[in-house]
Amino acid sequence: MLVLFETAAGFAIFKVLDESKLQQIDINMPHGRAAATALVEGKISKSLKKVLKKMVAKEAHEQLAISDAKLGGVLKEKLDLSCIHSPAVAELMRCIRSQMEGLISGLPPREMSAMSLGLAHSLSRYKLKFSPDKVDTMIVQAISLLDDLDKELNNYIMRCREWYGWHFPELGKVITDNLAYCKTVLKIGDRTNVASSDLSELLPEEVEAEVKLAAEISMGTEVSEQDISNIRHLCEQVIEISEYRAQLYDYLKNRMMAIAPNLTVMVGELVGARLISHAGSLLNLAKHPASTVQILGAEKALFRALKTRKDTPKYGLIYHASLVGQTTAKNKGKISRMLAAKTSLAIRYDALGEDTNAEMGVENRAKLEARLRLLEEKGIRRISGTGKAMAQADKYMHKSEVRLYDPSGDSLIPSTSKKRKFEEIKEEEEEEALTPAVKAKKAKKEQKAAAGGWCKSKM
Repeated sequence: MLVLFETAAGFAIFKVLDESKLQQIDINMPHGRAAATALVEGKISKSLKKVLKKMVAKEAHEQLAISDAKLGGVLKEKLDLSCIHSPAVAELMRCIRSQMEGLISGLPPREMSAMSLGLAHSLSRYKLKFSPDKVDTMIVQAISLLDDLDKELNNYIMRCREWYGWHFPELGKVITDNLAYCKTVLKIGDRTNVASSDLSELLPEEVEAEVKLAAEISMGTEVSEQDISNIRHLCEQVIEISEYRAQLYDYLKNRMMAIAPNLTVMVGELVGARLISHAGSLLNLAKHPASTVQILGAEKALFRALKTRKDTPKYGLIYHASLVGQTTAKNKGKISRMLAAKTSLAIRYDALGEDTNAEMGVENRAKLEARLRLLEEKGIRRISGTGKAMAQADKYMHKSEVRLYDPSGDSLIPSTSKKRKFEEIKEEEEEEALTPAVKAKKAKKEQKAAAGGWCKSKM
């Protein structure tokens, strides 16, 4: 049996003898990076092919023990060699590696270590440069930086409003936009300069007039020039970070449309970039099923629901997509499930397809929007059995109904539908005129009459 052993210096072929010893029969020193790259991609380098052909001519009947099963399939297909890969072979490779100094002459341990380090660096640079999985690394970094910038901007703006609010507290209530607030503070500085400052480029006329009026009656405290200088410097930082954030967002949008156009059409560039960042890469995201894409980002809620035996979450990061956001609360679960299914197809098309157009994403989004309209209008019909015939719409008939104004509804006086008879009114007046004693005697007579009639019926 022959053994193919890989080192940083090249390939070595050993022969296992009957005495359970290893005898070196050939060694080859090719270009390390080229050979290692070929092995990683499951291919045979030219130097290895040359050595194996030479070995086949001498030892055609021998089996070849290898450490990579994928390489064995390629050797079987290309050179028609009988290859072996098993745990015993792995143990044999470990033994060769531990005794490599004695088996391969002319390679000191120091040089071997330097060769291994150089090959590792060269192979890493090659993989980072040419690997298709690493193209979306820029998207992962850009969306992470965008989230960090948003957090920092919120902290800076909050600090700026609180700091300048001691001097001019009314300005924060008049100007609600954060960027306009910082630009205004940067221009006016002390509130006494508001009357002489022209803010028409930053604010509308009515807001500018309100700011000038508020500056005259402000209740803020006085601050020094050094304080105003520091506040202005903070405002400059906020404005610069805001401009850089807008530039970074445009860069992220362009990268997403270039790398994952169908995913961008389905869920938007921000949600798509967050999905890619959460999965690690576009190829890793393409390996996830639609059910995983649907709840990606809600792992903590999912495991908590499984642990407490409660309902699992219906959506994760996909909740922020525009299609889910414009849906009513009762239909969000259905739309998120359908959107995740179509998004999963779009991701696989972007990651593994050769085309770079967004036609499939546009078509699937149109289908989802049509389905959303049906759900909102409650127009879901059956399509099995006799449902097709029942679903046919009747011919439209325009029925115009003209209603007239009823003036009788304006009156507040209650109206009686029927006139009461004169005798009924007279009887009611007589009953009201009777004294309480007469009423009691009349009630007793009625009771006696009723009791006598009951006794006669019993007899």
